[in-house]
Amino acid sequence: MKAVCLLSGGMDSSTLAYLARDRGYSVLALHLNYGQRTEEKERASARTIARLLGAAEFLEIDLSYFSVFGSSSLTDRTIPVAPYRPEAEDIPNTYVPFRNANLLSIATSYAESRNADAIFIGVQSQDYSGYPDCRPAFIEAFQKVIETGTRSGSRIRLMTPFISMSKKEILSLGLSLGVPYEHTWSCYQEKEVACGVCGACHFRRAAFDALGVKDPIPYRNGT
Repeated sequence: MKAVCLLSGGMDSSTLAYLARDRGYSVLALHLNYGQRTEEKERASARTIARLLGAAEFLEIDLSYFSVFGSSSLTDRTIPVAPYRPEAEDIPNTYVPFRNANLLSIATSYAESRNADAIFIGVQSQDYSGYPDCRPAFIEAFQKVIETGTRSGSRIRLMTPFISMSKKEILSLGLSLGVPYEHTWSCYQEKEVACGVCGACHFRRAAFDALGVKDPIPYRNGT
């Protein structure tokens, strides 16, 4: 079995790739650069994770047009990355408009070209940041797109094993699989020392704290 795994180099996607391997899939790691602030760090992390898990392929695709669109603090340097606010009800400014649809479209082309059986993406709906393209309804709709838009005989399944899991549960699973979290990166805005205050840092740190495990990456001022 072959599976395209969207591998950003972050905590969730790295755990996802190790899970796909554990389930018996040959991993085709797909890393997408979309002009994000931490692009270089994420790329290095993804390459390292792919090498350590023994991915059959590692493919990088450039989607820098997201920087042209702007509208997100991840791709537009004029917009500061908002710190995590638990009381916030609106979608955070780190949301990249319709990004996952773009990523999954490319993943589908890759999967179909390799006769892969599945596409793994690490979206979750429990403690995610409110991104509309992480919801179960979006995933269900995109599965129909795959079935409608690929050639007859293609049976590519969109796999979202984390969709109903919390960050704590994902981390617990990853630790049991031996994911080397010291080589992953989650921070939205810093490349060497994580800021500790953005949404990605918040959820990652909360998961490690909940399990009583020390996060192996450095944070600003040690916080």
